[in-house]
Amino acid sequence: MRGPDDIDVIDAHYVRPRMAAIHVIGHRGRAALVDTGTSHSVPAALAALESFGYEPGAVQFVLLTHVHLDHAGGAGAFMRALPNATLVVHPRGAPHMIDPSKLILASIAVYGEARYRSLYGEIVPVDAARVHVTEDGERLSLAGRELEFWFTPGHAMHHQAIVDHASRTVFTGDTFGLSYRELDSAAGPFIFPTTTPTQFDPLQLESSVARIAAWRPAAVHLTHYARVGDVGRLAADMTEQVRAFAALALHHADAPDRRERIRKELRALLRERVGAHGCALDEARFDALLADDLDLNADGLVAWLERRARG
Repeated sequence: MRGPDDIDVIDAHYVRPRMAAIHVIGHRGRAALVDTGTSHSVPAALAALESFGYEPGAVQFVLLTHVHLDHAGGAGAFMRALPNATLVVHPRGAPHMIDPSKLILASIAVYGEARYRSLYGEIVPVDAARVHVTEDGERLSLAGRELEFWFTPGHAMHHQAIVDHASRTVFTGDTFGLSYRELDSAAGPFIFPTTTPTQFDPLQLESSVARIAAWRPAAVHLTHYARVGDVGRLAADMTEQVRAFAALALHHADAPDRRERIRKELRALLRERVGAHGCALDEARFDALLADDLDLNADGLVAWLERRARG
């Protein structure tokens, strides 16, 4: 999909249409990818790049917001296909791109091996010589277009946002939450946090959301899914919900069936908020759309409670 500001969107076709985006920043005949989808995403994404007018040699950077496999699983396969690209990644994520074995095992532990293979396919390691490790506040030039990297923990410790000064927009990965187009209404986009295992931290996430909002971007580009405006309102919604998610998890911290209770309350909270937003999804479509997110968010909140209990 062609977009404004020389920023295009490729559907990664992860799980379903319009679930995960690969963004393409273009400038003076050069391009940068932001997030990669999975290895399954790569052939169609390369064809889309060609349709946008970019040959493989024109891609200067593959930029990762973080190394969860729906964002970075295709990085190694892309790097094989893009001869002039440099992989740009947070220092905590770089070792897992060079040697993905621990990342693979952790993902299998979350999803089970059969579903892991179906979702992610083969994870290809990246040559260390082609990896650039970022620093917080570092700036790189895409043929003269300035891109800045901010470390934004809370969803994951290896998370960074990418600030595009030319468009005054930010590529936020998962830090600024999820906003599926199916939940849009006359009031605009709906947004909610993702508390996926294993590094969710509510205070860090609030701080990262505040950092992005304080810059007053014209829009943010979410991996799940694409460009949204009205950033001030969405930042306030995110902060309110991060606090609500943490509070309901703490309320059930000592329950033997806390995971099931947390998921049930998460669903009720989001269903109420989606309805108040004016979205007309019926119960069945709501559950089909958010089932995986509710499962992962409940798991992530339980993991947070366990870390908190350990001190």
